[in-house]
This record gives sequence, structure tokens and C-alpha cells, in this order.
Amino acid sequence: MKISNPVLTGFHADPSMIRVGDTYYIANSTFEWFPGVQLHESKDMVHWNPLPAALNTTELLDMRGNSASGGIWAPDLSYADGKFWLIYTDVKVVNGAFKDCTNYLATTEDIHGPWSGPIRVNGVGFDASLFHDDDGRKYLVQQTWDHREYKHAFHGITLTEFDVETMQLKPETARTIWMGDDVKLVEGPHLYKINGWYYLFAAEGGTVWTHQEVVARSRTLDELSFEASPTNPFITNFDTPRSYLQKQGHGALVDTPSGEWYYASLCGRPWHHETESFTDPRGWCTLGRETAIQKVEWDEDGWPYIVGGHGGERYVEAPKDAIETVAPETRDQHDEFESDTLDPRWNTLRVPFDAKMGSVGGGSLRLIGQGSLCNTFDLSLVARRWQAFDFDAETCVEFDPKTYQAMAGLTNYYNDQHWSWAFVTYDEDRKCRVIEVAQNDRNNYTSFLRENAVVVPEGTERVWLRAKVRTQWYTYEYSFDGQTWTELPVRLDAKILSDDYVNQTYGGFFTGAFVGLAAVDYSGYGEVATFDHFDYKEL
Repeated sequence: MKISNPVLTGFHADPSMIRVGDTYYIANSTFEWFPGVQLHESKDMVHWNPLPAALNTTELLDMRGNSASGGIWAPDLSYADGKFWLIYTDVKVVNGAFKDCTNYLATTEDIHGPWSGPIRVNGVGFDASLFHDDDGRKYLVQQTWDHREYKHAFHGITLTEFDVETMQLKPETARTIWMGDDVKLVEGPHLYKINGWYYLFAAEGGTVWTHQEVVARSRTLDELSFEASPTNPFITNFDTPRSYLQKQGHGALVDTPSGEWYYASLCGRPWHHETESFTDPRGWCTLGRETAIQKVEWDEDGWPYIVGGHGGERYVEAPKDAIETVAPETRDQHDEFESDTLDPRWNTLRVPFDAKMGSVGGGSLRLIGQGSLCNTFDLSLVARRWQAFDFDAETCVEFDPKTYQAMAGLTNYYNDQHWSWAFVTYDEDRKCRVIEVAQNDRNNYTSFLRENAVVVPEGTERVWLRAKVRTQWYTYEYSFDGQTWTELPVRLDAKILSDDYVNQTYGGFFTGAFVGLAAVDYSGYGEVATFDHFDYKEL
């Protein structure tokens, strides 16, 4: 078998991979999307099955009001003492001098949950991980944030002993074990003990084209005792601009039962417009940061290296002792909303789906109009990841608004400043319902059809809407019978829904594009939109 990278497509960033027995687990960042911390399992590293997300209650995670790309950064999954340990960070401030965050700990004996906690750990910095030493002691390893403008914000890697009796840290034991190298932005630390050495894996260079992973090691956990590998960077695509995978870096090391080694890393897959240089800009990763797995071997001096070179490979030999895993053959989704709970592939923003947003079951999803798609507090939106560059997404909505302040339809969404949608609303001049297409680009809102918005014929109960995404561009279509479709005369640039585009003007650029269903009624009267199905089909 071959591992085909990426193994988790579409917004599966910052993988924390572990092995328990013959099973591998991956935990991924989810940022402002709820539920928090995506989990997958596999026995062959080739085929991965989703597990229930770890943070599915507001007791474990409440992000209401969090800024875009705040929330869950780089969770760490580990296993010791007969249970799973999950360290996760909730970041409340994204832009500016401060990164106000809180690190929490939750545990469970069953990866399917429920998870206990949360135990508040500290707020020293994000990207915290828990190291279980072979003498029974435990340590929190974390990026350290420095708000002072005359210092570099990434102030090395801090190690603090964790007391298993009190389930709290011992702040007096905190020490800086490594400052990183001249690339700076050292973060995402994971610590391993192998053959008497402590190996520190850490990301550097920021999660953009300069991203890389480096390795350092020490015989002790003393302050500033780690020395960098002479072969760093361990993995990077900074100098491989034509590689299929880009941005590789932040991730985790794992061994197989028979002693092979692999490394799970985030990655990006950029595309380009025909008019653009292949290297500047390097491209647009509309699927966000995904998860790839590379083979690792060790040199005669005990330093790890990526098989095939530090740029990584698209196809990688699977473990020799892999147990073939049965997983879904497609990522397509068809939902007729028969269940009274949302399909696990759906996500909401910041808080769980509840009665304030609407209800589901009996063949429909009913969304109660709340704030606009710019709202970070009260928003009725359910969405799923883009997981392919080319796909169609379709829905059908019943909606009878009486004001232009009420809207409902199909959206392609990156964050509150970058999104578009095709929607049904009310035109007070023509005194009828219409279909409009609008886009929010860097918080500049544009209605494309205006006086040419499509009139919904009197007596028409349902409107079908479809998005056709074709890598660089996407369009919307409508139908009044679900059979005959008409394209709306707007072609939208998909790059606006990419990390790389958002990064040009905004500091939160860590997620990926989503497609979903939304209802807005900022008049405050809660107009209800009823959706009877949703289809997502990759091409």
C-alpha cells in the first residue's frame, strides 16, 4: 500500500499523531469552528476514519465572540496511564501585540468520549503539548509569547513540570529549553525520548511558504540544553516551490509496532491562475492546511531525516505491518435531514447548533435568521469543509421574507470578512422575492445583481441553489423545479477564500474554505428558512 498525500484533505491543520497498540490517531486544529478538535483513526496510515470530535460541549469549549482564526490552536493528543490526554488552546486575541489564550487539559479512557475536564493549565503561550517521561514525570512543553514590541514575540520553548497528584503545573519549574534558530517563530513543540536522548521537534518560520520543522536534542531537560540538528530543516518546502505539497512543517512523530518511523505534518496545495507566476505568488490554498504523512529514517549520528529529502513526497510507502483499514471511498455528502442531530460533517461557528439557530429532523433543516455572516456572536450557519478543488454543492430552500434585511441561501465561506453566497431575499421596490449573489471581500460588501436580481415567481414555494466550484473560479445557479438550472451571471475568484489571500491583509489565516447553509434576519424578527436537502459531490 501507498500513503497518498494529503491523507486528510481540506482544513486539517497541525496534526498531532500517536499510536496506541496497532491503531494510529490524529487530532487536528479547528480554530473558531465547532465542535473542537477533529479526530481520525487508522491502522494503516493510508485510510482514515473520522471519530467524534473531542470538544462538543460549551463546558469544554465556548468560543462565542472569538475572532476569526482564534479558538482551538494546535491540540496535542497523547496516551499514558491507560487514558488519552488532550491539551488544547483557546485563543481569544489573534491580531496585535497580545495572544491572550488559555491552555486546557481533558482526558478520557475511550477516544470516542466523553472527555473529562476541562482543567485550566496556563496561558504562557499556545501550541502546548504534554510529554510523559519514562520515569513517570510529566511536562508541559509550549511556545512562549512575548508581547513586548522590542522583543521577538516567539520567546522560545518553555518546559514546565506537571503534577499528576494535583493535576496542575508547577510554575516554579518553568524553564526555557530552546530558543530556536535564526528563522524565528519557533512554535508547535513536541518532545520525545528515544535511545536515551530527548528529541524536540518544533515548527519555525510561520505557517506560510517559509514554514519548516526543525529538530534539537539533549541528554537532559535542563535550561537551554538542546542542540540543533546539523541537518535542519527536518522538513520544509521553502526551497522546493514546484513540489506538489507546500508549507510542510508543524506536526508529530510516531513509530510503528515493528520499529518504523513516520511524521505527520500540515501541508498546503496551491493552485495558480494562468496569468500568475508559479513562484510569486506561490499560489492559493483554498483547501487550507491539510495533513500529510512522510517516512522517517535515522542517520548514523542519531538524527532523523525525511525519506526522499526534506521536501517530502506525494506518495509514501505504508508501514510494513499495516493492517488494512476500511474507510469511506468518497467524501461526498447527501443529507435529507431525517435525523434530529446534525451529520458530524457539519460545523457551526464558535458555539454548537442549538434552538437559537434552529432545528433539524423530519426531513428538513430549519434555520432561524440571526446576525449577518459578519457576526461573531449570533449566526445561523451550518457548513462543511471544501475537501476537493472541484465539486458541486446543492440545496433547496423555502423562505418567504418581507424585508431585504432577511436572507437565506447557500454560502461559500472563509471567515467573517471573506465569503460569498447566493440567497433569497425581498425587493421592496418590486415587492417580491428575488435571488441575489453577494460577496464580502476584505469586508467590502458587493451585491452583484442589484436591479437585475432574479424574481422568484409568485406562488413558488421552493428555490434550488447550487454552487459549482472549479479550482480557480466558482459560480452559482438557481432552479425553480430542481431540474432546469440557470447560471447566475457572476464568476467569483476562489482565491479570496484562501489562507494566502487573507494573509495579505489580516492576521488570522489558518482555516480553509467551507460550503454551507445560512439564514440571516438582522431586523430581529427571526424569519425562518427551511432547507430540505444538501448535496456535496466531488468531481
